[in-house]
Amino acid sequence: MKTTWRAAVAVMVAAVLCGMPGAAVGEGEKETTLQIEGSTTVGPIADEFATAFKKLHPGVAITVKKTGSGDGLAALIDGRCQIATSSRFLKPEEFKKAAEKGVIPVAHAIAMDGVCVVVHPSNPVRGLTSELVKGVYSGKITNWKELGGADMPIVIISRDTSSGTYESFTHFVMGKDTMADKVEYVNSNPQAHSRVSTTEGAIGYVGLGFVDEKVKALKMNGVAPSRKTIQSGEYPFSRPLFLFTNGYPNLGSIVHAFCSFYLSEKGQEIIEAKGFVPVTSY
Repeated sequence: MKTTWRAAVAVMVAAVLCGMPGAAVGEGEKETTLQIEGSTTVGPIADEFATAFKKLHPGVAITVKKTGSGDGLAALIDGRCQIATSSRFLKPEEFKKAAEKGVIPVAHAIAMDGVCVVVHPSNPVRGLTSELVKGVYSGKITNWKELGGADMPIVIISRDTSSGTYESFTHFVMGKDTMADKVEYVNSNPQAHSRVSTTEGAIGYVGLGFVDEKVKALKMNGVAPSRKTIQSGEYPFSRPLFLFTNGYPNLGSIVHAFCSFYLSEKGQEIIEAKGFVPVTSY
């Protein structure tokens, strides 16, 4: 009798709870390569982790590819990487595909983040509500004067649909509503940041680590995004950032060491330096 995908998902959950070791690509006692793929939000953390990690394990070649959470999870399920970086959890259809291929995705939450709605620094608007942001992205609000700003058309910037940040924004803001046809889609957080920072009428959204003096993060429902409000969950668009592996990594393996690096003082320093929020602190 064939195991249904729902039963397989139950096995995945049991694996997470019991710490079942997995057999991810290239995992073993003499690992020499580590392939990481996925989120552009988690990408800066993964890059810095890789740099620090190579000093501890000079014989390991580490590749970090940043094309989006969906791409990373697909690569993990297809066996093309050992670690997928993601700014969201798996979708039901991804769990189903993983179960069909005998893959057991295990999540390692390494940091906290906030989906920050950003505008050009010259924009006088300081905060919005979730409903008003939905009104903008659904095309019902088209001019900044409707939001207390200047008489200027709103240029709407969104991440592409394969992005975990896009999925989070859709969950927090859009719900079942669809985005307007005039929305401009970009492939990464840096592109969204660049588009907003160079366009006076633009609005976009990025991870906390991409907020700087070139863009202004708006208060959402009266709460500004910050380490404190994201860590407490007070900021309404707070979310965890993940590394995913196929099964719980074998103890002592390079994959396990990399996925545990966020617990070290150096790992937490990197997370903070990149503008994100550690899940714990020493």
